[in-house]
Amino acid sequence: MRRILSVSLSSRTAVLVLIEHLLVVLSVAVGAFVRVSLPDELSSFELLNWGLVWRASLIAGVLQVCLHYSDLYDLRKLSDRRGVVISLVQALGAASFLLAFLYYWIPALIIGRGVFAVASLIIVASIAGWRIAFDWMSVRMAPAERLLIVGTGAAAIGLAEELFKRRNELGVELVGFVDPDPTRIGMKLINPGIIGTVSDIPTIARENRVDRVVVSLADARGQLSMDQLLHMKLTEGVRFDHLASLYEEYTGKIAVENLRPSWLIFSEGFRRRRALEISKRTIDVSVAFLGLVIASPVLLLVAILQKITSPGPILYYQERVGKDGRVFTIRKFRSMRTDAEQGTGAVWSTAGDPRVTPFGRLLRRTRLDELPQLWNVLRGDMSLVGPRPERPEFVTGLNQQIPYYGQRHAVRPGVTGWAQVRHDYASSVADSLEKLQYDLFYIKNMSIAFDLFIALETIKTVLVRRGS
Repeated sequence: MRRILSVSLSSRTAVLVLIEHLLVVLSVAVGAFVRVSLPDELSSFELLNWGLVWRASLIAGVLQVCLHYSDLYDLRKLSDRRGVVISLVQALGAASFLLAFLYYWIPALIIGRGVFAVASLIIVASIAGWRIAFDWMSVRMAPAERLLIVGTGAAAIGLAEELFKRRNELGVELVGFVDPDPTRIGMKLINPGIIGTVSDIPTIARENRVDRVVVSLADARGQLSMDQLLHMKLTEGVRFDHLASLYEEYTGKIAVENLRPSWLIFSEGFRRRRALEISKRTIDVSVAFLGLVIASPVLLLVAILQKITSPGPILYYQERVGKDGRVFTIRKFRSMRTDAEQGTGAVWSTAGDPRVTPFGRLLRRTRLDELPQLWNVLRGDMSLVGPRPERPEFVTGLNQQIPYYGQRHAVRPGVTGWAQVRHDYASSVADSLEKLQYDLFYIKNMSIAFDLFIALETIKTVLVRRGS
C-alpha cells in the first residue's frame, strides 16, 4: 500500500493536508470563541476542550474529503488561485450538506449554534491564504532530489514528463538526459535535454550534485562501466535505480517498453496468495449481492426509461475475455443504438461516441450502465476491481502488438480498475498500451486495501466525470 500512496500522496502533499487539517480545527475553535460570548455558555464550551477538538476534526475530515473529490490536492492546480477559491467554496458547500446529514442523525456531533457559519468564513480565508503561501514556497524551495536519466527512449521521456509536471509537488529536479550517442548531445527533449554520454556520468553527477541516477537498461545495456558506478555509489553516495522501478514509483504504471522478463521475475509483488483470493472473492460476492438488492429499484427505473427512450433490448450482451483467457458474456444496460456496429463490425468506443443514445450518455456518465455486471461478479466471471475485460476481436490483435498484454488475464477482470480511474477511454492500440501499464501495476500490487482505494477513486471519477 505504501507504493500506491506514494503515487497519489507525496511528502509535500502530506504537509499540505496535515497543516490544512490543523487550520480547519483552529478556524472552528476561533469561530466557537467568537460565536459563544455569554459567560454561562463559555463555561460549558471552553475553547479547545477535547469535545470541541474532535468535533472540529470531524468537520476538517469531511471538508478534506470534499477537497480531495474536487481535485484540490492536485498540486499542479495550485497556481490557478481563482479556481482554487471557487473550488474551495464549492467543497465547503458540499461539506455543509454532508455535515447537516450527520447532525440530523447524530445530534451529539453538533458543535454549537451558528459556529459553523462563522468558522466557514475563517476556513475559506485561512486555507486560501495557506495554499497561496504553499505554492510560493514550493516554487522557491530547493529540490529534495536531483535526478539524471540514462536513456532517451519512450519510457525515459514519459518518466521525465511526469516528474516535470509534478516537480513542485515531489521536490524533484531533472538535471538532464544521458545518451550513448555523442552526436545527440545538446538535443532538447523536454526540459532539459541531452547533456552528455554514458562515459560522462561521473563528471555530470559531480558537477550537478546529482543524488540519483536512473538507468534505462534498454538504452544503456553494455554501455555502463560497473566499476565507475560502484565507485560513485561508495564514495559519493549517488543512488542508482532501474528506470522501470522509478517509473512505477512515480507514475503508478509499469513501463512495458522498458521491461525485461527478469524484472518481472525478480521484483516484489505478483504474488498469488490464496488468502487474498479468498478474501477478494468473499467481498465480491457479498457486495455484488447487496448491491443488486439495494439497487433493484434503480435497475427497474433504468429499464423502464431505457424502453421508453430507445427502441430495442434493455440489456446489452457482449463477449469479453476474462481470467486465463476464458471468454464470457458481459451484461450491461444498452447505451448505444441497436445498429451501432452494423456494417462496421467491432470498433473502438470513444469519449463522445456518436453511436451513444442521449439516455445512454447519461447512463455512461453516471456509470449506471455497469450495474448489471454485478451479476457477472456473482457468477465469478468478474471481480469488483481488476483490469477491464476486452473484446476477443481486439485481444487477438493486442496480444500480437503489445508485449505482455496477455499478463492482464492472470486475474479476474473488474467492473472498475486502476486503469479506469487513471486514464480515459481506450480507443486505440496506444491507449490500450497505456492502460496495460496501469493494469500490470495493479496485478503486481494487488491487495484489499488497494481495491478499497480504487473503489473510492471510482466514486471521484464519477463525480468529476472523467476516466472510463
